[in-house]
Amino acid sequence: MKAIVVTDKAAGTAGMKLVERRKPQAAINDVVVQVHASGFVGTELAWPSTWTDRLDRDRTPSIPGHELAGVVSALGYGTTGLSVGQRVFGLTDWTRDGTLAEYAAVEARNLAPLPGDVDFTVGASLPISGLTAWQGLFEHGRLRAGQSVLAHGAAGAVGSMVTQLARLAGAYVIGTGRAADRQKALEFGAQEFVDLDNDALEDVGGVDLVLDVIGGDIGKRSAGLIRAGGTLVSVVGPSTARPADGLAVDFVVESDRAQLSEIVQRVRDGRLRTNIGTVAALDDAIAAFNPTERISGKTIIRVRP
Repeated sequence: MKAIVVTDKAAGTAGMKLVERRKPQAAINDVVVQVHASGFVGTELAWPSTWTDRLDRDRTPSIPGHELAGVVSALGYGTTGLSVGQRVFGLTDWTRDGTLAEYAAVEARNLAPLPGDVDFTVGASLPISGLTAWQGLFEHGRLRAGQSVLAHGAAGAVGSMVTQLARLAGAYVIGTGRAADRQKALEFGAQEFVDLDNDALEDVGGVDLVLDVIGGDIGKRSAGLIRAGGTLVSVVGPSTARPADGLAVDFVVESDRAQLSEIVQRVRDGRLRTNIGTVAALDDAIAAFNPTERISGKTIIRVRP
């Protein structure tokens, strides 16, 4: 099968190669998925799990990508709940070969059924963005109707999902980003927008929940925006600053079949819009991951036409 592999951490996305690899086999409780579309997050190449296994052994050349939508082509021993020929989507294990390939072996529990009226491209755009937003808001941020949310990167793949899900839950949403992101963030439902290059973040005042996808200085300053009893939730590691009278939570997103089903149902009925920036074929994936201009939204690789 064709697959994208990485071998050199220092080279980043420019060091990716399109190669021929052996088609994977399904282990116990696995399925093999014929990948129709795959998502990719550029920060994956900085994750230790891209380069080593759970015992810290080198596993290069490794196949990146952890989001997929496709069709089950084989079942491993003991696999239940899915069937050959079924359309699925989901988030794959961090330490196994990923989804930028024509086939991927995945634990069955990490996949959810993909309804027939949802395109594979849309399905592949949902797992990381949707689950990160869902878990950050509801599991770790304990969001309730009437609260206020600051969504960093509100025009991006994760931030736009945070904005929409928070609005659906009855929250007041303030988005952040660059000046060029303002209109897109407002279109996704942000009720206010803060230009991080030109506006004073501190003028936002107290909020109940910040969902931080940026980190660094923005993460530190965000801690001061949390009102008493509020929560700073981060997906970029622990913040060095903590709210004076609130919680700080950092987490790694996990696959969850029930949550994936909730998210895709909201897409089907029009309550959620996915945020896709670029769609490219597998043969053109490396160029798509090294764009000559800034792209807002998710890059999706369409593995099968």
